Amino acid sequence: MTEEKNYRASTGVDEFHYGIIGDGLVADAIERVKFLQNINVEMPQEIVRAYGDNTTAEMAVSSGNVSVTSDFHKIPIEDKQKLLGWEKSADGLTGTGSNDNPPYVACVFAKTYEDGHKEYVGLPKGIFTRPNITGATKGESTTFSTEQIVAQFMDRNVDGFEKDHSVIFAEDPSGSTTQRDLLFQKIFGQTYPTTTTTTTTTGA
Repeated sequence: MTEEKNYRASTGVDEFHYGIIGDGLVADAIERVKFLQNINVEMPQEIVRAYGDNTTAEMAVSSGNVSVTSDFHKIPIEDKQKLLGWEKSADGLTGTGSNDNPPYVACVFAKTYEDGHKEYVGLPKGIFTRPNITGATKGESTTFSTEQIVAQFMDRNVDGFEKDHSVIFAEDPSGSTTQRDLLFQKIFGQTYPTTTTTTTTTGA
């Protein structure tokens, strides 16, 4: 009997994790950034045509760069230092400039569904770029700001696949973590953290 397909649409995002992998396949540590609001993974492709005798002789797919745009309630300064290669001075200040050297990182996040199942998206190797600095005056009502950060990802060898890939998907039914655990092992070279290093915000 053919297994019934799942046509439910996601209703939320959660569990954004990253790890610095450098030029290797194993992350130094798996870190969590809480309060992910929106995330967009762009995977552009276009059809390229070759012509002859006034008609199409051949077609092929040309793939563009995989880019990720993420919106958070707030990105803690500790995570910016790690993701963007920002320097922290001995007396606690943080600096960014033309000599920043962002490390290669791997990322995983989850799309959540009302029936309890989750779809995980793994991004094996990429670099984040520093976000813009924005601010606005407080008006009659309180409005919370958001922080957006952008990254680009490249193909990387992932154990179990014959070809290099830039995005890996996993899906677990409600109550199961089998595919999640496998994805974390493939993307970070480490098991899913039961006690995740979490950086929380101390103020909006």
